[in-house]
Amino acid sequence: MTKKIDTVAKDLIQAIEKHAQLSALKPVPPKKVARAAVELRTASAAYTAVVEERTGQVNPFIDVLDTGTVDSLLRERDRLAKKARKADKS
Repeated sequence: MTKKIDTVAKDLIQAIEKHAQLSALKPVPPKKVARAAVELRTASAAYTAVVEERTGQVNPFIDVLDTGTVDSLLRERDRLAKKARKADKS
């Protein structure tokens, strides 16, 4: 694979933006949104493949953390948010 991460990242961002713009239209054009969704999935797959090839990391769009780690991270996030709210009130 010859593409760089920044190139496929830009392609992915463009695909997301196109899909979002079409999805926000009133009325929503179903065929155009469907084509944009295909482009989005294709761009996502390309991004995932390049990232995995270059870094050895698994798909960044799936949750690879176990439940205990996720729970711990959520508790830590909540603790930090509570601390920040207290600091804002001071």
